[in-house]
Amino acid sequence: MNNQQLQQTDNSSRPTRAMVPRVDVLEDQTGITLLADLPGVAKEQLELKVDGDTLLIEGSVGTLTQEGLEPTYAEVRLPLYRRAFTLSRELDSSRIEANLKNGVLNLRIPKQAHAQPRRIPIQVN
Repeated sequence: MNNQQLQQTDNSSRPTRAMVPRVDVLEDQTGITLLADLPGVAKEQLELKVDGDTLLIEGSVGTLTQEGLEPTYAEVRLPLYRRAFTLSRELDSSRIEANLKNGVLNLRIPKQAHAQPRRIPIQVN
């Protein structure tokens, strides 16, 4: 992947501690795809924001315990996922598509038309 297109942003200014989800980034000629692991996050608890050139992924993990019960052991201690990326100007943030399925967020971010390769027709005179 071209490091100029997407960079992780330090989001330490936010006071709430959060887990950092694992993310795979795939690039092709027309854009990039982010696959973020967000187990336990429901669509209603997921928030995606673009502010300027920053993409923020934030999701809350639903409680897995029944009411009145208290966990004696829990590997997930932080009920929040958060990760931020800086988007390149080559990417078209107004056309981002998002899909959440089986705990995996699939984000498709297309490149701007001017940044995509194009074929130049050759004319014969």
